[in-house]
Amino acid sequence: MSSLADELAADLDFSDDQAENSDDEQTKKTLERIDFFKSKDSETQKLSRAPTEEEEEYKLIVNANSMTADIDGEIQVVHKFIRDHYALRFPELESLILNPMDYARTVKAIGNTEEISTTDLKSILPSATIMVISVTATTTSGKPLSDQEWKITKEGCDMALALDAAKKKIIDYVESRMALVAPNMSNVVGSSTAAKLLTAAGGLSAFCKIPACNVQVLGNNKKTNTGFSSASMERHTGYIYGSDMVLAVPSDLRRKATKIIAAKCVLAARIDVMNTSPSGEAGQKMRVDIDQKIEKLQEPPPSKNTKALPVPDEGPKKRRGGKRVRRQKEAYAMTELRAARNRMAFGEAEEEVEYGDESEGLGMAAKQLGKIRASIADKRNKVKVPKKYQQKTYGSSGITSGLASSLAFTPVQGIELIDPQAQAERAKKANEKYFGDGAFSIVKK
Repeated sequence: MSSLADELAADLDFSDDQAENSDDEQTKKTLERIDFFKSKDSETQKLSRAPTEEEEEYKLIVNANSMTADIDGEIQVVHKFIRDHYALRFPELESLILNPMDYARTVKAIGNTEEISTTDLKSILPSATIMVISVTATTTSGKPLSDQEWKITKEGCDMALALDAAKKKIIDYVESRMALVAPNMSNVVGSSTAAKLLTAAGGLSAFCKIPACNVQVLGNNKKTNTGFSSASMERHTGYIYGSDMVLAVPSDLRRKATKIIAAKCVLAARIDVMNTSPSGEAGQKMRVDIDQKIEKLQEPPPSKNTKALPVPDEGPKKRRGGKRVRRQKEAYAMTELRAARNRMAFGEAEEEVEYGDESEGLGMAAKQLGKIRASIADKRNKVKVPKKYQQKTYGSSGITSGLASSLAFTPVQGIELIDPQAQAERAKKANEKYFGDGAFSIVKK
């Protein structure tokens, strides 16, 4: 009859033989080649130049960087295996420690002992977490594991720690080489993210041919883990969106930050291909420019200055008019006739004027006595004759008008002097002769 540990291992498809063979040949070869090139560098004391795309070390960098994602997946599988096995001993521990590596170190340190409070965990966990674990261990419902189960659990912890050490070794190697392969791109987005982007693109030359809008989605993983919802997954995101620089930005600005970084990343990669800035100075300037733009996006909007209300003007406002405005006011000016027409006498019938089928009341305008004031013409609207066209007129006595003259032109004598008073007397006598009694007096009846 098989034990409980064997059943769990069979359910997880993870037995002792599989645990020993988890480090496949490819991973071993990659780690051996990393050790070889590191020892080669230590012999020469310094790497003189960056490896080209045709060299073996460049391919090793690309493959080693892609291997870190596979190692992360294996760590998660081993963590689940350790958690399921150690849940019989301390089921509450998985909810207190969420980090897989901290969980593996804690399980290995506690072991199968009953007195958990005596275990030294200060080098692994903070003091607050240690206190919670000690209190929880006194009330736990777990039971000690058998020797075989604890042996399997301990091997799982050793495997997780070995995988983590291999991952750190690969990352350190890739970051040290990325400073020579793509120094400007590493300064812009970081060595780890730069290596991931080059791996996804297939090399530095292939990465330079990709537009910035497509660089944003390099490394986009559309698959979701089993048992997790896809609603919280960000669409159209890749390695740049998951970099430390973007994750440090508020969530509402991460899309804009990704777009800015992707554009600068492509420019830096093209500089690295041409090898125009091997020291990485151009990448440092781009990084400063990116930081300034992100800081500008995070600035609050400028505050609106509260303006004081203007001093109230109690007097009438001066409205500038003109000839057209004055004529319009004159056309619609209120006259006494219109004002009287709008008034009505109390208890008296109003006179009306009919025109066609309609009638209109006259109000008190029909009873208006005397003269009615007409609209007054504005002297400013009158046309003025220019001074050069004005004729000089000479005045005369008050009896006659200034246009009267004592000179007369006759066809007989030409110019002759006449007396205006005598001419007026003759006209008066003629009028009395013919119209003295109010009719034609000389006409016979």
